[in-house]
Amino acid sequence: MSGPLIRMRSVTRTYGSPPTVALSHADLDVAHGEMLAIVGPSGSGKSTLLNLMGTLDRPSSGEIRIDGHDTGAMSDAELSGLRAHTIGFVFQQYHLAEGVTALDNVAIGLLYTGVPKAERRARAAVALERVGLAARTRHRPNELSGGERQRVAIARAVVGEPALLLADEPTGALDTRSGETVVSILAELNAGGATVVVITHDLQVAGRMPRRVGIRDGVLSTGERVLAGARS
Repeated sequence: MSGPLIRMRSVTRTYGSPPTVALSHADLDVAHGEMLAIVGPSGSGKSTLLNLMGTLDRPSSGEIRIDGHDTGAMSDAELSGLRAHTIGFVFQQYHLAEGVTALDNVAIGLLYTGVPKAERRARAAVALERVGLAARTRHRPNELSGGERQRVAIARAVVGEPALLLADEPTGALDTRSGETVVSILAELNAGGATVVVITHDLQVAGRMPRRVGIRDGVLSTGERVLAGARS
């Protein structure tokens, strides 16, 4: 579809009564094939923004379009289908199933797409090779390092070839070297055509992204100046 992959107009998210504003009148476009960081301190609204981009939550007001689809007009089932085919998620804590091999952890990413089991596992093997873990397919999470577990999580997120990859603090639980490897993998996936949005408080990670969008107290801003003081 033409137009941006993500289009947000005057998006506000409030919680509770009296309402606490987590995101205020946010306007944001993310183009197809773009790579950017959403950067801000803890409690700034980064995760709220990611949940809205990923259709895991609905805004209190405003409009969100993902790949041309007006998410406000979609049912929960339709949003689930959109996530299954268009959006991949990478979280700080990996969320891997213990006692299950890396191969099958990645294959889980195709569970709700209607792909037969044998094909799911074959595509999972290809995804693990893309992140440099072809030799670790039979290893379980407790047999992998933190960096390797995060790479399994990335492989699971991209096994369905989603147009949009949302990464929430993907280096937050990693040492510097492992974090650099993860950022390099995300950059490679972006070079391959995926749109990548990285949520982070880390200025070094944000500095490696071609575009940075700042967030503080639920308000978005753009430009280099937004990085000042972003570290939590």
